[in-house]
Amino acid sequence: MKYLLPFILLLFSYNVVAQTSEKKQVTIKGTILEEGTNYPLEYSTVSFINRDGKTVTGGITDLDGNYKIDVPVGVYTVRFEFISYKTKELKNQNFIKNTTLPTIKLDLDAASLDEVVVRAETTEVQIRLDKKIYNIGKDLTAGGASVSDALNNVPSVTVDVDGAIALRGNENVRILINGKPSAIAGFGSTDALRQLPAEAIERVEVITSPSARYDAEGTAGILNIILKKEKTLGVNGSISTTIGVPTNSNASGNINIRTNKFNIFNTTGVYYRKAPGKAHFDNNYFSRNFIDSDGNPVTVEPTFDQVIERRDYDRMGKGFNTNLGIEYFINDKSSITASGFYRKGTGDDVTTNNTFNRNNNETEESIRRIEYEGEDDSNYQFSLNYVNNFNDNGHKLTADFQYDYGKDDENSLITENRLFPEFITLPSENILQKRTDREYLAQADYVLPIGENAQFEAGYRGSFEETITDYTLLQEDGISGVYQRNDSLSNIFNYEENVHAFYTQYGNKFGKFSFLLGLRLENTQLKGSVDAENVDTNSPINLNFDKDYTGLFPTVNLTYELGDRENITLGYNRRINRPRHWFINPFPSRSSEANVFQGNPNLDPAYSSAFDLGYLKSWKKLTLSSSIYYQHETDSFERVQEETGETTSNGIPIIRTLPINLSTNKRYGFEAGLLYNPNKWLTLNGSFNYFMFKSEGFFNGVDYGTEDVSYFGRFSSKVKLPAKIEWQTNAFYRGPRNNSQTESDGILSVDMAISKDIINDNGTLSLNVSDLLNTRKRNSLTTTSSFTSESEFQWRARQVNLTFTYRFNQKKQRQRPNGGSGGGYDEGGFEG
Repeated sequence: MKYLLPFILLLFSYNVVAQTSEKKQVTIKGTILEEGTNYPLEYSTVSFINRDGKTVTGGITDLDGNYKIDVPVGVYTVRFEFISYKTKELKNQNFIKNTTLPTIKLDLDAASLDEVVVRAETTEVQIRLDKKIYNIGKDLTAGGASVSDALNNVPSVTVDVDGAIALRGNENVRILINGKPSAIAGFGSTDALRQLPAEAIERVEVITSPSARYDAEGTAGILNIILKKEKTLGVNGSISTTIGVPTNSNASGNINIRTNKFNIFNTTGVYYRKAPGKAHFDNNYFSRNFIDSDGNPVTVEPTFDQVIERRDYDRMGKGFNTNLGIEYFINDKSSITASGFYRKGTGDDVTTNNTFNRNNNETEESIRRIEYEGEDDSNYQFSLNYVNNFNDNGHKLTADFQYDYGKDDENSLITENRLFPEFITLPSENILQKRTDREYLAQADYVLPIGENAQFEAGYRGSFEETITDYTLLQEDGISGVYQRNDSLSNIFNYEENVHAFYTQYGNKFGKFSFLLGLRLENTQLKGSVDAENVDTNSPINLNFDKDYTGLFPTVNLTYELGDRENITLGYNRRINRPRHWFINPFPSRSSEANVFQGNPNLDPAYSSAFDLGYLKSWKKLTLSSSIYYQHETDSFERVQEETGETTSNGIPIIRTLPINLSTNKRYGFEAGLLYNPNKWLTLNGSFNYFMFKSEGFFNGVDYGTEDVSYFGRFSSKVKLPAKIEWQTNAFYRGPRNNSQTESDGILSVDMAISKDIINDNGTLSLNVSDLLNTRKRNSLTTTSSFTSESEFQWRARQVNLTFTYRFNQKKQRQRPNGGSGGGYDEGGFEG
């Protein structure tokens, strides 16, 4: 009996401890990243399964791939899942205290390939719930190319021969750099993207249904370009050089130095290239009938019934760009990053335009017009970013400041000679244009997780932009060599755009259903003032304007998981298209003596409402993404061509291109993309986009409404050959398209590249051909009541490039199962 009482007390104490242990909970936290790239996998699922196979609890990761979940003490299998990625498990984990699990990296669920092959072949296009991510570095055809060239291979994106970028056939796409508007993208112009090497870009995010945290600008959606910045420990980087025909030589390098307290990164490049091109115009003019001031019908016959123009472009450009930044980790919760970007470029272009003025199929006059254009432009940008993670479950505050400055000086000398019927030297022109851009941006974002699945966000962004364009036209007095200023066209145009934006959004998940609801308030102020004189009255021209408008922009994004690798999404957002300064500047600029472009100061913003219904299904070797979309835009922009009533010195009617607001524009579309990995040596990737559009509206009594359908598709194949050789072929076709005045033919282009790894796989030698068939040309026909214009334009001829890339320490660190450490912010996570 003397042992019985202690034994009973021992059993009682054990039972109390056991019951207490069952009730006690511990906190388990960690991070989930994508294999190879180390990008955070937001909204990944973490499940805790007991020995009976029952899921006890679980949660999802935040935007940085972090999770923090309270779990009852016990032994579990921890399962990590993300749609279209391979599931991983940690078995027999005994949790008796707060634990930080090792960083988990999930790989795409493709064929059973080794790590390097998977990263090189299957992640060129990544499908996420809210966006598509295209990794520039995986595209062999991008070697030695510009960012603009590389964008032309991105799904849903097209870049025409003029460099205009469109998303799903709509050119009103917002281009961001690291989540922000930037001087790197040329303040809204796409010209700067033709000067940046593709090697400077890490990835491109295609966002067709942006949430409220993004700027409401861009009715088509957003392209977010992320610059290279490694986050792995130590020193790593790469260098790349290219030579090409026609002349294309460039060199670029990036380096990253990472310690526990600092991360220093730099990408620098230089280039020198020539881009020969050509164009052909066949303009036919008809009799013009109108009523004069006395009410009498008048018929005016054209001086020439046909004008043929043949243009040859000889372009030369060279430049330098660098991006330098340093990230300082204040502690394990916060960091501050300072970065600077500088770009300088010069160009010397010669455009030779041979014009043949004809009547009744006979040439009566031929003129040669040569334009010598010199350009000197530079941009620099400075930015600061601060991030404070209050805890490990996503509660954080970020603050950003950015300053951009750009300067572009152009000098064009235009000479003209009549060659037939007799040689005569005609007066020449000299056009001087200086443009400066300044932009300030300030932003703060706050994220508050609520429970396991809910999250609240709020923020502010202010952007303040000023553009000054100084345009001077000097015309020669006869052929004396003395130039006089044309005061009726010379002007200084000052433009300001100030935008204040506040947003809030809330997201939650219930079982297989999740939603994200947001509302953005934007106030925009547009100011314009013109400093010019009227040559006739010598009095100031009053073309100033000051517009102020406020809009609400709601967003809705819904997701329902049909299975582990299958879901449907529904998105709605309202967006705005603000006119850029060159669309508003009321003074004309001349591409030729008979063709002028004139801005419209009465242009109002366009607004759109867009719906997107998406479906995603992933099998072991195949991933399908598809969507049906609809967009309704009011006061949409349209460029129209009309006669000015004026003629050149030799009687050719001067045609003006003018942007106007049409009443409505409706767009319906369907797109689908396939990523197929039948085996470890072959990757196939294809996409197709079909859309219909209808516009309605009148201008100056003319109906500019139109209705048409168009489509574009692309196909890419990558083959892994023996001896570490890879071969890639890209094909793109854009179908015919029409608007109210112009019919454009389809365009086919094919790119091809072959590469081989050398120097113990640290180096890669690649040969690529852009526009293999030399068919990337725009053919169009414009028809009005008084003229027709048939044209063919080729921006650049077929290009052949040989590129060598050498990597140091990058391959080894990218293959490490747990490479890199936490604490830093991902530039792609900053969303404006």
